[in-house]
Amino acid sequence: MTPFRRHLQSHLAAAIVCAVLAVASLATSPAAIAQDQGAATAKDVIFARKTLMDFMCDKMADIERMIAMGHIDLEGARGNADAISVMFMAFPHLFPPGSNQWNPAAVPDPETDTYASPEVWTGFSNFYRLAAESARTAHDMSRAANFDEFKSRTRELRIICDTCHALYSENQ
Repeated sequence: MTPFRRHLQSHLAAAIVCAVLAVASLATSPAAIAQDQGAATAKDVIFARKTLMDFMCDKMADIERMIAMGHIDLEGARGNADAISVMFMAFPHLFPPGSNQWNPAAVPDPETDTYASPEVWTGFSNFYRLAAESARTAHDMSRAANFDEFKSRTRELRIICDTCHALYSENQ
């Protein structure tokens, strides 16, 4: 078994549990209880995946800022990369079919409406592959031996992220 596969197995369960707990806590909030539960479920999962994406974007921005400044705390950056890797393992599981709610005619609520393109669901195997590739690349970043290797892996992850957003986000 490869080190990455062991990493996936050890962190995947924890990542999924965190995502499920986030959705469950949102679903049992006073606001969610007062809402139509059929509608709340999709809105809650959309909110959860947006929260997860914001977390990953913040960590990636910290890494890219350190690299741009030429002053990198390699241990801290590795920790950010490891967190990103774990989150990418859970991320595609936050796209159940009922959350395919993109409406090009609507003005979306930035918190609870989706910007995910319907192509996420029609091309889910590719979307899932990109998420797994992102997790692997972030994992490699977290194990980089030096600044140059870390910087190279960061560039790879940025390309994968930009590709996925170009293919699967309506918020371009």
